[in-house]
Amino acid sequence: MTAVPGSAQPGYTQPGKAHAALGSAPAPLLRRIVLQGKYETVTMLRNGEQLILAIVLPLLAMAGLTVTPLLDGLGSSRINVAVPGILALCAMSTAFTGQGISTGFDRRYGVLRFLSTTPLGRTGLIAGKVLAVLVVLSLQVLVVTAAALLLGWQPDPLGWLPGLALLVLGAAAFTALGLLVAGTVRPEATLAITNLLWILLGALGGIVIPAERLPALVQAMVQFLPSGALGQALRDAFLEGSVNTGAVLVLLLWTALAGGAATRWFKWN
Repeated sequence: MTAVPGSAQPGYTQPGKAHAALGSAPAPLLRRIVLQGKYETVTMLRNGEQLILAIVLPLLAMAGLTVTPLLDGLGSSRINVAVPGILALCAMSTAFTGQGISTGFDRRYGVLRFLSTTPLGRTGLIAGKVLAVLVVLSLQVLVVTAAALLLGWQPDPLGWLPGLALLVLGAAAFTALGLLVAGTVRPEATLAITNLLWILLGALGGIVIPAERLPALVQAMVQFLPSGALGQALRDAFLEGSVNTGAVLVLLLWTALAGGAATRWFKWN
């Protein structure tokens, strides 16, 4: 489940570099962000290992949950209970693991330090990464939704609006956590930490498997994890059409704390 950051490969011309080389004024900030976001998106989609993490594994997990009795009794059907957790897993895969690894190796190869001196700047770089996460997450939602509908998924129509909003909030929380890890430890450690947490949170973090089906030892703490909060909030939205305000507050708290910590301790070189 490792990922090789394409943004560190040679031959890449960063947004604004060509303008600077020609002596002309840089493009507007919004255009620079869009160009960086486009580049980050293409890099993620071209990375085979990232696609496995972002698309293939969630689809396999969804298929597995529909043919096992693990989720029986939690909803009207296995697929209805499984899909919200799979969507949450997609957000964690792209925003935390994928973005964390990519940023960590960008930092190692000096890409982040270089970008901080270009017209794109630090704000533009972070905004570009967030934009890429949202684009890839949108593609994940489309793929998972299409597959789930073929398997008989019947979400509550009232759950779509809060569900999509929760996915964006969850992506923000996991992106902040991914940047915090990538900006404070060595790239090799980032690779190990993000992959290990992906496995642990996916299996025991309440993101795919509801807390009531987890060992009693972890049930109490799962609701306070971003994985458990996002998984349960999406299940409440798509199964009942309701908004879990407690889970929303947990996600907001993680976003604020991780974002603040990343801003304070992120190392650009």
